[in-house]
Amino acid sequence: MSASVVYALAFYAATAILVIGVVRKIVQYAKTPAPLKIPTMPAPVTQGGVVMRMASEIVLFNSLFKSNKWIWIFGWMFHLSLLLAFFRHMRYVISPDSFLMPIIGFEMVQAFGKYAGFAMLIGLAGLLVRRIVVDRVRYISSPSDYLMLLLILGIAATGMMMSFVSHVDIVMLKEFMLGLLVFNIQPLPTDTVLLVHLSLVIVLMVIFPISKLLHAPGVFFSPTRNQVDNSRTKRHLAPWAAELEADRKAGE
Repeated sequence: MSASVVYALAFYAATAILVIGVVRKIVQYAKTPAPLKIPTMPAPVTQGGVVMRMASEIVLFNSLFKSNKWIWIFGWMFHLSLLLAFFRHMRYVISPDSFLMPIIGFEMVQAFGKYAGFAMLIGLAGLLVRRIVVDRVRYISSPSDYLMLLLILGIAATGMMMSFVSHVDIVMLKEFMLGLLVFNIQPLPTDTVLLVHLSLVIVLMVIFPISKLLHAPGVFFSPTRNQVDNSRTKRHLAPWAAELEADRKAGE
């Protein structure tokens, strides 16, 4: 069996695990009851305020900025670089004449995304050093925490190597990725660095649904962030509690 077939099958399996696993966790988060009003103060008193608060948390990491400036710098560097890398990798799965190109600012993303890897490596290295040298963080860190950082570091490092050290046949790689989308397996370049890079990406996709990386969708379901501070004007009932309340009133 050729490397192209092996990696194609691995990507199909990893994608299925990623999508099914993440959707399953999102459904679980959505069904988890929130019986109490527990927004972190100061909390917004309107739904619009909650939207603004969530936006500041997701885009600017507002709470982390207030808590620890150093962690905020490394974390924001990593996440911003990851976003640029994601959009830069879109060129492998969309055609040059696609309507998406102007929307994602293709030319600008390609210019900045190539060097965003350096910021990503610095951010990841800072977060890893923090887990090693800060006593209280090291105490609560599990092996999986180090694994996640090392895994993403490996992906970033091999990606940088392909950009600046060992170049890969981009056209052939794009044909392979586009072929995966239509279930038409094309030859895959056999460069060692590329194969290591893709292997690490597949591993990350597989373990994502069972890792702490689920904070990405989980932040939207955090009651300390997504609740309105209106407990004095409106009674808060979890769905299951509302059903019990309705049954009680029906029985009166």
